[in-house]
Amino acid sequence: MSASAKKLRRGQLEEEDASQLKLGEEFQSAQCLFISEVKILLEAQRDAKVDEVGEKSLTSVFQKTMNYVQQFSRFTNRDTVREVRQLLSKQQLEQFEMAQIANLVCEDADEAKALVPSLTARKDDDGLQALLNEMLTLKKFQS
Repeated sequence: MSASAKKLRRGQLEEEDASQLKLGEEFQSAQCLFISEVKILLEAQRDAKVDEVGEKSLTSVFQKTMNYVQQFSRFTNRDTVREVRQLLSKQQLEQFEMAQIANLVCEDADEAKALVPSLTARKDDDGLQALLNEMLTLKKFQS
């Protein structure tokens, strides 16, 4: 039995499957962060550490993580990140879906549904496309 794929629950095996939003017990009440939100948090932590003890206090793991979030962060402006979070919070989406949509910033509904299969049963194409268009507009006009 693969520990990452199956869990024993009340005598039955339950398979985890992100496409059906079966993410495991740990995700039931967890809030998923966007990569852009992680970037903001890490930048604040970095700035506080550098101000306190200097640049040499940053570990290589921290620096590699910063490089990753800087490279893959889709939204760079704090206000834009906040607006994206608010926009997605108004939708009837799970935390995992919200994070995936914000991290991927797909251009069309078909692409979003291919990359986040749980959206297929939860969002119609027109509504999803309107959401994606609004996110792309926010991304385009961030300063």
